[in-house]
Amino acid sequence: MKPSRRRIIRVAVVESDPVRFVGLRSIFSSESDIQVRAATVRSVVQSQTDDVIVLAVDRGTVFLNAMAALKSQQPSICIIVTGPENRDEDILRSVAAGAKGYVGEEASPAEFKKAVREVHAGSVWLPRRVLAVFIERSTYAARIGHSRKETSMKISDREREVLRLLVAGCSNKEIAEELGIIERTVKAHVAQLLRKIGVPNRIALSVHAVTHSLLEPQQ
Repeated sequence: MKPSRRRIIRVAVVESDPVRFVGLRSIFSSESDIQVRAATVRSVVQSQTDDVIVLAVDRGTVFLNAMAALKSQQPSICIIVTGPENRDEDILRSVAAGAKGYVGEEASPAEFKKAVREVHAGSVWLPRRVLAVFIERSTYAARIGHSRKETSMKISDREREVLRLLVAGCSNKEIAEELGIIERTVKAHVAQLLRKIGVPNRIALSVHAVTHSLLEPQQ
């Protein structure tokens, strides 16, 4: 029996500094299951074959414009933003704009590799302190009132099962294994939950689920 081959993760790095790109590429040079290429926002949109986009933070809000352009063409695209570790507002803005991860420039090669694999598998990767700030802000917003019409939202039992595991930090693959369904079905359930609740990503979905008691059975 032949050993199973790991699926290749195609990573496109949008980085204007060639020196920094070489540094990023060298991190993955020894990984047989990760292929890295230099890219631009236009080339990513045109190819639509990349699994993960690594987008370098630029000065001002340039990187947010790049994210908006990518998300408008490919709403489900997985974006990891990389930049200074201490710029919490940039990290929070990235998440709000739809990024699935943020990796500090000071991160170790092992950490960067893990972030790419985790995001590709359906999880979110953020510095813990920033995640805490995100949850705190979301909780505060929930306390002062939320404009959404919760009463009109219906969540099925299966969607609630998926949501419960997502809140627990499980990846799409882990959720699929736990529920005995295929990963594609999990992705469909998550996408449906994002649409129903009106949030941009899995972190916001998890926070909203907890602060609005969406894990409780409907009466």
